[in-house]
Amino acid sequence: MAFVQFSKVSLAFGDRDILKDVSVNLAKGSRAALTGANGSGKSTLMKVMAGIQDCDSGDRAVQKGCRIAYLPQSGIVHHGTTLLEEADKAFEYGYQLHAEMDQIGDTLAGPNAPANPEPLLLRQAEIIAYLEESGWNRRAVLAEQTLLGLGFVPEDMTRRTEEFSGGWQMRIALTKALLQNPDILLLDEPTNYLDIEARNWLEEFLLNFEGGFLLVSHDRYFLDVTINEVYELFNGVLHRYPGNYTHYEKVRAVELETLMQQYEQQQEEIHKLEDFIRRFGYKATKAAQAQERQKMLDKILENKIEIPETLKKIHFSFPAAPHSGRLVLTTEHLGKTYHNDGSNGDQNADREVLRDLNIVVENGDRMVVAGRNGAGKSTLLRIIAGVDPDCTGTYKLGSGVSIGYFSQDNAESMKGSMSMLEMLEAEAPLELIPKLRDMLGAFLFRGDDVHKSVDVLSGGEKSRLALLRLLLRPVNLLILDEPTNHLDMHSKDVLLNALKDFGGTVIFVSHDRGFIESLATRVLELTPCHYREFPGSYQYYMEQLAKEAAGEAGTAQPAAATKTAKATQPAPEPASAGAMDWEAQKKQKAERRKLEKEEERLMILIGELEEKKADLEAQLADPAVYSDGAKSRKVQQEIDDTDAAILQTTEQWEAVSLQLQ
Repeated sequence: MAFVQFSKVSLAFGDRDILKDVSVNLAKGSRAALTGANGSGKSTLMKVMAGIQDCDSGDRAVQKGCRIAYLPQSGIVHHGTTLLEEADKAFEYGYQLHAEMDQIGDTLAGPNAPANPEPLLLRQAEIIAYLEESGWNRRAVLAEQTLLGLGFVPEDMTRRTEEFSGGWQMRIALTKALLQNPDILLLDEPTNYLDIEARNWLEEFLLNFEGGFLLVSHDRYFLDVTINEVYELFNGVLHRYPGNYTHYEKVRAVELETLMQQYEQQQEEIHKLEDFIRRFGYKATKAAQAQERQKMLDKILENKIEIPETLKKIHFSFPAAPHSGRLVLTTEHLGKTYHNDGSNGDQNADREVLRDLNIVVENGDRMVVAGRNGAGKSTLLRIIAGVDPDCTGTYKLGSGVSIGYFSQDNAESMKGSMSMLEMLEAEAPLELIPKLRDMLGAFLFRGDDVHKSVDVLSGGEKSRLALLRLLLRPVNLLILDEPTNHLDMHSKDVLLNALKDFGGTVIFVSHDRGFIESLATRVLELTPCHYREFPGSYQYYMEQLAKEAAGEAGTAQPAAATKTAKATQPAPEPASAGAMDWEAQKKQKAERRKLEKEEERLMILIGELEEKKADLEAQLADPAVYSDGAKSRKVQQEIDDTDAAILQTTEQWEAVSLQLQ
């Protein structure tokens, strides 16, 4: 069985230990994720495993013939070939084997053929078998299938690779890594540049992959469906956790709770020692004791407990959303066509992406816009945000609606010599200023990073800063185009919790399925020149797509077609399954809100009753009461009645809690 094994591998950069006695074994069938805080050394460990980065000490053992394919996070650019020609380079190993097989054939047929040809014949048979199993004879079909699966279209196959943007360049690199059919696959953030359809395709590929793989990803859903073990790199030490990513988080949470308690105890002890040294270190009468405390402090600091950033949970709320009317957005016959004047040498026809779009968005909606690349998702968001007014039809904002818009493009256009912290302090509401450093930390700006000027930030850093700036503004309609790009899981959770608590309306595009499922309350699906609306969760939307793919009758029709059908029917159609499902969801949500209010009321009542009981017990301890038989009996009776009321109310609260569960 092919494998790659590392034993007690260590690596340091200067005085910082990146890897400390790391041991890991990857073999055929391994389905592993590598996790850890940003900057913990995950990419470095990947490079060591791939043989690109040398280590200071330890052993790296790779079985003879074991082939490893490695995909870095970024930085790969292809040029000089067409897309299909570049994909074909993934089969270089097969070309080498084919050349070796031809050479064996020439040797056996030549004048210097060996007297015992059996070893050469066996090697030739091995090569033929491998080429057959690896799909060598179907390489052109495999290449095209993989490219299409990762989001390319047939027209792209003959395009020059240098024409593709950075994100598509990484898709080409991912295609080549997958087509190599390696024994071990190392993928560092493979989902960064993929839309949902491409991610779903990659999930299926990995589930059927016969080799072993190790992934770094910030997509919780993607990890949950593809892996069965997690390696966490923390302070240079690697720990293994069996199970999917969600299971790892639960187990790790218990460990971190204990670690946090130890951390807080240690911090308290450090503060006491430092306080003593600061107060008495200069006094001659206390000098010896201060020196003893300093020794104790030094010993503690040698074994100081470090807390991962993911444990330092922060929660912040948006500024209160200004009041708006029930109708937030209405579009009528909205359309958009990109006109081609041929000035760039491209003779393709005009491209229409939106046609006759009629939707209504209400206050409180969390609407995700779904669809493949090129369907018009970002275009629609730009139109609604007022960035791209060149459209047909109309769109109208409701009364009092104020917009906050985020996209990668407007983020990268940020400029200025102010530091990030200064910029946020100038813009943040007064009550959020004390939390700015924590908020910057949650968005991966830590330590001295907060003093970087905007001009020196990378594209990803500007994107995170732009998103954070947006979250500080009092608006009631958030339009977010890929807000989770460049965020780790902790940052996504911070953003998600803030959006859930947001008092306004959200229209967003995202390729992170877990994020969408946790936030969306309705889905607008776009395909070129068509659209469909799915009231309800994203999970419900995916279920409908699965039914359609299986040949069942879809419950949602293109909205324009639905209206036409209603106009020509003599009698109203019965409510669709989708509508019934939505109504059921609305009823369920209303019932849940009712139960939550009742639960809160009962908890308040229990608190009031317990306070009353405490007051009565205090009265009973008063000599003026307990020395008077009549008074004491009266107070005791009130205590008994209060106890009974507490018991009854608690039972009611438990029943409501059970219903909520």
